[in-house]
Amino acid sequence: MKFSYSVFERVTTKRVLRNICLWAILVFLATSAISVATAAERKQENKSELYAIGLWGDLPYSDVQALTGVPNLIADMNSQNLVFTVHDGDLKAGSGTPGSVTPTTCSEDFYKQSLGFFNALKAPAAFTPGDNDWTDCDRPANGGFSSRERLDRERQLFFNTKFTLGQRKLAQKVQTAPLCLGVEGAVPCVENRRWAVGNVTYVTLNVPGSCNNLCDTAPDSAEYNARNQSNIVWLRESFKAAKDSNSVAVMIITQANPGWDLTDGTRAPLRDPKTLVETDKQADGTLTPDGYKDFLIALRDETIAFRKPVAYVHGDSHYYRIDKPFLDSEGQRLENFTRVETFGDNVANGLNDVQWIKVTVNPREREVFSYQPQIVPKNRVAVPAV
Repeated sequence: MKFSYSVFERVTTKRVLRNICLWAILVFLATSAISVATAAERKQENKSELYAIGLWGDLPYSDVQALTGVPNLIADMNSQNLVFTVHDGDLKAGSGTPGSVTPTTCSEDFYKQSLGFFNALKAPAAFTPGDNDWTDCDRPANGGFSSRERLDRERQLFFNTKFTLGQRKLAQKVQTAPLCLGVEGAVPCVENRRWAVGNVTYVTLNVPGSCNNLCDTAPDSAEYNARNQSNIVWLRESFKAAKDSNSVAVMIITQANPGWDLTDGTRAPLRDPKTLVETDKQADGTLTPDGYKDFLIALRDETIAFRKPVAYVHGDSHYYRIDKPFLDSEGQRLENFTRVETFGDNVANGLNDVQWIKVTVNPREREVFSYQPQIVPKNRVAVPAV
């Protein structure tokens, strides 16, 4: 069969156009694949980038700290490039101060003052409650409030969205199951949170001092039991999330110093480091109620199973230190566990301990976390800054 030139030209043109289209599609797909790979590599690189966070707690405890020390500390944090900050509980002293200028009982003004501090921070500001914020609010010197009602109020003020406080916000995973107890019954433990920056998982848990609400003015074992189980559930879920996302480390932030061994009875409960049973006794010779053993056993199990670095941040005993006090059931030190205690109020020294800790996070380093105490120049007392 013979084709005219025009027919041949049309057929040839169609073939060329088809080949051009196919070539363009192949180039597009190849370029897209390269772009996706590059984006994935960039995302992985970002996960390995070094960054810094700020830790503080047990502040303010007095008028001078509220009016001078904490504003100085916040200004110091704001002067540095922090990805986020965390206050590990106790936004006031254990009891109200008669004649104070600033709010020192568990009043509405006290919570609003605290909210103002957090929102003065430029970086996202996370927070976990302490005993002075709610469990001790039933003391007459604090106003004689219901502890559950005050915790409900904290949940409404500080934890009413999935975002942190602070001028910049950071989205967090929230424990939404109604496992805790409030005034009206079962409520979500919305103060328990989790988030990731880079390739590191961060967790907050409501574990306060004063025996975890099992002692002091009005112990509440029902509230404790519900919240303790909730904390353990969130702890285990968070370690699973860290494993699933291949996190290189986990940092847990709570308020209480639960006590780890038999060495420091002046600052924390004493406990058998192998069994984790508290050994402290009350005046009548009976054992002190132990609000932490079950939680510590779960923490130990998860730390051993995770195998990578675990940092446990707390306040409560007001003594800056970084050590490795956690042992396994055979008495061997858990090498991948580090306790970090933040600075806190020191009544004898006024502003002397209104300081914070800067944590440098480097996912490429073996230990991931490194710590530097930040002594706020304007808060130095014994040896004033030059």
